Amino acid sequence: MQNSGFFDMMELIIIMPTRTLSNHDIARVLNEVATYYDMEGVPFKPRAYEKVALSIEALDREVADLYQEGGAEALRSIPNVGEGLAAHIELLLKKGTFPEYKRLKKKIPVKLDELTGIEGLGPKSIKTLYEKLRIKNLADLERAAKTHKIRALSHFGEKSEEKIVRGIEFLKKSTGRFLLGYIDQLVHTIEERLKQMPGVGQVTTAGSYRRRQETIGDIDILVSVKPISRDQVTKRVMETFVNMPEVAEVLAHGKTKSMVRLSTGIQADVRVLPEKFYGAALQYFTGSKDHNVLTRKIAIAKGLKLNEYGVFKNIKLKMKNEKWVRIAGKTEKEVYNALGLVLIPPELRTASGEIEAARQNFLQQRKKLGGQARGGLPDLISYGSIRGDLQVQTNWTDGHDTIEVMAQAAADAGLEYIAITDHTRALAMTGGLDEKGLARQAREINKINARFHINGSRFQILKSAEVNVFKDGKLDIADEALRKLDIICVAVHSHFTLSEQDQTERIIRAIKHPLVNILFHPTGRVIQKREPYAVNIDKIVRAASLYGVALEANAYPDRLDLKDAHIRKAIEAGVKLIINSDAHSTLHFKFLDLGVAQARRGWATAKDVLNTLPCEKFLKTLKGLKKK
Repeated sequence: MQNSGFFDMMELIIIMPTRTLSNHDIARVLNEVATYYDMEGVPFKPRAYEKVALSIEALDREVADLYQEGGAEALRSIPNVGEGLAAHIELLLKKGTFPEYKRLKKKIPVKLDELTGIEGLGPKSIKTLYEKLRIKNLADLERAAKTHKIRALSHFGEKSEEKIVRGIEFLKKSTGRFLLGYIDQLVHTIEERLKQMPGVGQVTTAGSYRRRQETIGDIDILVSVKPISRDQVTKRVMETFVNMPEVAEVLAHGKTKSMVRLSTGIQADVRVLPEKFYGAALQYFTGSKDHNVLTRKIAIAKGLKLNEYGVFKNIKLKMKNEKWVRIAGKTEKEVYNALGLVLIPPELRTASGEIEAARQNFLQQRKKLGGQARGGLPDLISYGSIRGDLQVQTNWTDGHDTIEVMAQAAADAGLEYIAITDHTRALAMTGGLDEKGLARQAREINKINARFHINGSRFQILKSAEVNVFKDGKLDIADEALRKLDIICVAVHSHFTLSEQDQTERIIRAIKHPLVNILFHPTGRVIQKREPYAVNIDKIVRAASLYGVALEANAYPDRLDLKDAHIRKAIEAGVKLIINSDAHSTLHFKFLDLGVAQARRGWATAKDVLNTLPCEKFLKTLKGLKKK
């Protein structure tokens, strides 16, 4: 957090409001119940609880508010919630727990939120570690691993123990950061609550959230208030903020700034300021720090001062006196223009060439020249511009919903087409499809497409698969079956510990396959859980360019793979991108804009992303890459 003398921090008060369970809290409990049932080997129930947890995480409203307005009946209106689960949720809201949850926790009293964060530790492994070594939490796990007690257990061994140690170290490095995609709805809820208050002007969350970084450390909200009744409005904003149902602890309650810790564990700050300072404060608190260092250097070089109040110019008066006069600051555009720059999109404020590019744009504007400035900022891809989602899983493998339900949800979300990309046979744990399974699924897709078209819809379901890449780079589905699909997508799901050379050669061999169109999640990372596998991304990009394969920018919150720097490399090499949600549920299509944000951070335009095109043109362009 950056502090400013402008914001009054007097009269700080510590308050402990009554705690209301947030959607995140409820979903966490339901996911824990699912994990406990997995430990017990109970069929069906784990997936049911997981589906409800997904539904709750994706809600646009707080479950507590729904219940307050409509009782148990309102809870049953949540997707996938039946009478039994509604009763559990009702008890959670009233008492913070329910009998079945208490029974499961008593039987295996482990800290699931800690242990499930370690890659490779599933429900059965956690149960074994508790029963054999009484491991209840991360500290217990670390002690057991470092004293080599885990390797002595059956089904573990030395390599598993070493992997657990690496997982613990990786988890420690990741603590204190929160996935952007899982904090989005929370931020939106808080912003909307503040925007609806009389006398409030603009409400914007700044910092890494506004720059759309993969993870964020805190929530930094700026609120502008109108001149009329400013003091009263500011006081009401402060009171509303510290008494929100999402607040677990009030850290500070001041006149113009307050700080709280939310039930998710993330810190949130709110600052209230006059409208005339809003643009300068927004530029300052959005950052990044490196970007702001560069803008201040420009200001100094021009004889100006730049801070969170505005841009100031030194006016010399008589008798050698001088006065600093504010020349910009109400809007961000004013601030950047005063520095000789065009407004820089927040996603690009990373000190990676955006300053010089913005200068080129500004000079071109001053000369009143049309077109794109040479070396200037790109015309970034717009949010909401994705027309088709090319990675969609269904209940044929590890998805939660049927093909038809997923297709209808995609259409309702404004998409024009999707590709069904269920896993193939080598990924046995998902029930991966073999050639016969793909043929059966293709017939089902044809029937559903026919029903859509009979009803007048132009929505299209493409036949595809997430084809597994073996250790040697070969695919687990025969070419004859692949030729019957509309597009062929490949991905690595095993042997993550190969050397960089072997992993790179493996992936390039798959890219070279004459039928392959798209490489999914190219580096295999899972943010805060698994490092990317060792791979030479430059060689992958060159191979994709040479063999006409598009690279996926996976939009799932804990993947965002490719990362922004890799996206920029791909664009510079002329490689086309595909932004996919990796949807396993109808609620996941909203993740597409996370992928758009990542692409924007990588300087991508709409022309760089193939699925901004209509379906027919998309297919023609994608397949045309192979002919170049």
